[in-house]
Amino acid sequence: MDSMKYLPQIQSPDDLKKLSVDEMIVLAEELRQELISVVSGTGGHLATNLGSVELTLALHYVYNLPEDKLVWDVSNQTYIHKMLTGRCSKMSTIRQHGGLAGFAKRSESKYDHFGAGHASTSISAALGFASARDNLGDDYSVVAIIGDGAMTGGLAYEGLNNAGSMKKDILVILNDNTWSISKNVGAMSRYLTSIMADEKFNRLRNEIWELTGRFKRRDKIRQTISRIEDSLKGLLVPGMLFEKLGFRYFGPIDGHDLELMTKTLQDLRQISGPVLLHVATTKGKGYDPAEGNPSKFHGVGTFDKLTGKSNAISTVLPSYTKVFGDALVEVADKDQKVVAVTAAMSTGTGLVEFSEKYPDRFYDVGIAEEHAGTFVAGLSAGGVKPYLVVYSTFMQRAYDMLIHDIALQDLPVVICMDRAGLVGADGPTHHGVFDLSFMRTIPNAIVVAPKDGDELRAMINHTINLDFKGPLSIRYPRGTVPTAISKDLKQIEWGKWERLGSASAPVQILAVGTMVYHLMPVVKKLSDLGIEAAIVNARFVKPMDTEMLSEIASSSDYIFTAEENQLAGGFGQGVATWLFEHSYSGKFKSFGIPDRFVQHGTQSKLLIEIGLGVDEITDSIVELVSSSSSHSFFNRLRLRKNSNRLKEAIGESEPKIGE
Repeated sequence: MDSMKYLPQIQSPDDLKKLSVDEMIVLAEELRQELISVVSGTGGHLATNLGSVELTLALHYVYNLPEDKLVWDVSNQTYIHKMLTGRCSKMSTIRQHGGLAGFAKRSESKYDHFGAGHASTSISAALGFASARDNLGDDYSVVAIIGDGAMTGGLAYEGLNNAGSMKKDILVILNDNTWSISKNVGAMSRYLTSIMADEKFNRLRNEIWELTGRFKRRDKIRQTISRIEDSLKGLLVPGMLFEKLGFRYFGPIDGHDLELMTKTLQDLRQISGPVLLHVATTKGKGYDPAEGNPSKFHGVGTFDKLTGKSNAISTVLPSYTKVFGDALVEVADKDQKVVAVTAAMSTGTGLVEFSEKYPDRFYDVGIAEEHAGTFVAGLSAGGVKPYLVVYSTFMQRAYDMLIHDIALQDLPVVICMDRAGLVGADGPTHHGVFDLSFMRTIPNAIVVAPKDGDELRAMINHTINLDFKGPLSIRYPRGTVPTAISKDLKQIEWGKWERLGSASAPVQILAVGTMVYHLMPVVKKLSDLGIEAAIVNARFVKPMDTEMLSEIASSSDYIFTAEENQLAGGFGQGVATWLFEHSYSGKFKSFGIPDRFVQHGTQSKLLIEIGLGVDEITDSIVELVSSSSSHSFFNRLRLRKNSNRLKEAIGESEPKIGE
């Protein structure tokens, strides 16, 4: 930043207003340089932020922040916004543990008016701000900024429909980064917008409208005027849908023309009622690798900013996503009834190969998880075998469909939930830590969690011949599988847990999914301290393997559960309920996500922070063991000969016989 002329001067939007348009154009390039430098070192959302530089500058230049309200959809394009609102010096901490969030966050800055990590929320939230403003008699502007991708979500249209009918003063900016402004249409639409957004034009339009109200045939005259205006707009711009919903539509205009953007926003501030401005931008603007491959640079890890090449260390182990994608192609080869459905996440969920091999059996419904839930219910009712593939955090949106449309009608649908558990730098909006809880509450749901890639592949293959009713959810994490994938398909006994240690061990740890391999070092540490413990792969969360659970309860002094899911309503609570109902006399403790939102950071740091690190779990088990360290307890626990090491670890001397 030392070599930059204007960026070091910007500590707030007020500083921006001191610059001329020409100076802001230079600032735009400085912002791009700084953005590329930051994200190349931290990872994050690059292409979408590069494409919204001028738009963000114009908004901060025209509006009076933080009094006026900016509501960003998804808010992964707010990096420039953060840099213009006093956080530029902290950008190197973005998405890092304890640093800036990768999304807008109300607790982070007074300029972040509304947080979001999911799509299509901005219009509804902005309408809420506008209504609150009017209820309280306040006077400020409200702007929603939404991308064209988010416009595939039904919530966006619910907000548009309501806003258009309420006639509140609100501006919606549609940031279209796939729209191509051709020379003829672009020039005409730019000219049309410059006229229709102009203050003088709108004053004249309103005067004509008032004048016609004095004539007897005013309704017919006004209809004629409206038809002329609509015909002109319909010929030149694609905004009639928004007009019919009650919005004044302007655009599309070049979102990288800073002078035009500022002039248009200034003019639109004078127009009352709901207004929609359509701007066209280029995703990845100003950085050749990102412009050439915007999908790759939408969300990236660290990379070489000169070449754009990733700094990721290659691994011989595939990701869970890759294993799943291959497995789904495998079952589709075997059964022509298999179809795949995703919500704008074909790349992120590993469905590219499936979509290319079976295009007629692949459906991408856009960012519309609610629609996807009912769509797969219809597919199932129609006789095919649908696999709905979505991130765990986004599946929350279709909860009603899971219950009302799938489960209640006994329709077999396989829900494949990627990114289950803590996802790391994207933080609380993206952690998939609720799916075990919300799936367990559904009466006829089946909930499974494989411990590794082989089990994931086996489970996917098992589902094509499984006779089941309702939703069957399979959850798996982000990242690579813990062990190499076998050539042969692993055989599993459906509905049964897997013992990975001695059935006679007095301490039994029931681990779900990712926790199985994570807890193996815990067992080793406990063994070194003289505590004999064993892991059970509790891969079937619902229904539980109650036969094995009954055996464990009858022979074990201690039972622990571990899951990368919210404790409330999770697997551990299910086990606890069963143990209570069957009068278990031993000790029980559950490990999982505490009753709070976990912030962003690396998965390893977050696990330690919430008490799920290897050392933290080991210490917790030792503490519980130490609380029952009577002589009779040690006889019953069948500790090994080195039990004195446990005494040393917990600060007690060995009890004397007879005590």
